[in-house]
Amino acid sequence: MALISVGIDHEHASLDLLESASIPEHEWSKVLRTLMSQRNVHEAVFVSTCLRTEVVAVIDRFHGAIEEITHTLAEATALAPGDFSDHLTVNFERDVATHLFSVASGLKSVVPGEFEVLGQLRRALELAVEEQTAGPEITELFQRAIASGRRVRNETPIARGSTSFAQASVMMATEDLGVDLEGSDVIIIGAGQLASGIARTLLERPARLRRMTICNRTSARGERLRDELRDLRVAVGTLEDVATLITTARLVLAAVEVSTPIITREDLERCRQDVLFVDLGLPRAIASDVSGLPNVCRIDIGDLHERVGQALGDRREAVDDAQRIVAEDVEKYLNDQRARGASAIVSDLRERFDEVVASEMTRRDSDLDGLTPEQREKVASILRSIVAKIAHRPTVVLKEAAGTDQGTRLSEATRTLFDL
Repeated sequence: MALISVGIDHEHASLDLLESASIPEHEWSKVLRTLMSQRNVHEAVFVSTCLRTEVVAVIDRFHGAIEEITHTLAEATALAPGDFSDHLTVNFERDVATHLFSVASGLKSVVPGEFEVLGQLRRALELAVEEQTAGPEITELFQRAIASGRRVRNETPIARGSTSFAQASVMMATEDLGVDLEGSDVIIIGAGQLASGIARTLLERPARLRRMTICNRTSARGERLRDELRDLRVAVGTLEDVATLITTARLVLAAVEVSTPIITREDLERCRQDVLFVDLGLPRAIASDVSGLPNVCRIDIGDLHERVGQALGDRREAVDDAQRIVAEDVEKYLNDQRARGASAIVSDLRERFDEVVASEMTRRDSDLDGLTPEQREKVASILRSIVAKIAHRPTVVLKEAAGTDQGTRLSEATRTLFDL
């Protein structure tokens, strides 16, 4: 069996394709169950965010698994396989670890070092464990990747400055685009982790807002966030209130998962004051066609990516340090995996030799009729000693070579030669 990852991500696909391939979190369980019904998939974790829709799996046949995973993604997204097959990112064996550790470290995010990705990977693993689709191998892989992501953020300055979508989007709105929030109304659509980060960042800005309205699908969650913020300027609304509220807002930020836009072009046409819309969701929550609307400016993840790329100059060294840590952690993980594999094969080899001794003692039992029980045990002891001496050198070599390509080849040869 082998590790594989198959996905669609922002580095190799357009925002339109990512939007079409995005799968709501409440449907992840169904995707996992479909994956596990495939012949070549034995373990699987699935995650779908605004940046990637991806499967990490333990498989049998490589090409068979690719076909099965592609078919599952097509079914879940209602896309034809041909719509995204040319944009798939596929990693195999050690490259899976390098890829996942890099994702967890924020090296493959629009905002390098951002924290949200750790929560996304953790939730994906928790769901897979709950659905019993994540076995020991893939669970350890994700746990080690998440640990590496934390190490990167603790030991490098990659997480300084704009370390999240929340901070980067607010900085783009207030600094790059010059939106003056003093005495203004702001709307935040959503009440999850990202929306919470946006709200906290805005309230900490020097410019004092007049009012911030959190509009969410369920008022209860919006009210919980309002209570956590403990700021009298924060109010709560529903998604149905958004169309009315945007007519007096200066800034609208959408951080919510929806199947169709909440704000339509017709809603945007009613805006008479200058207003900036920041859409951080996929699928998009705000209509993308704003041409011909003089008062409306709209930015999304693509604009955010460009802004961060321009500002990365002073953090390039931090990215290099993060990549070094990822490489170290990946190598340690792979060495541990190989060493564990060597221990297992050594144990299997010794068990096989013990079985041979026991089998031969039973088969030749009639030849030993004249011996006392003590003499029989002496003969068995001598046999075990001889077999142990024969097994000693192979055992030492297997252990010494663990964690190397030679060790892998020796392990495969040993299993073949002794039918382990």
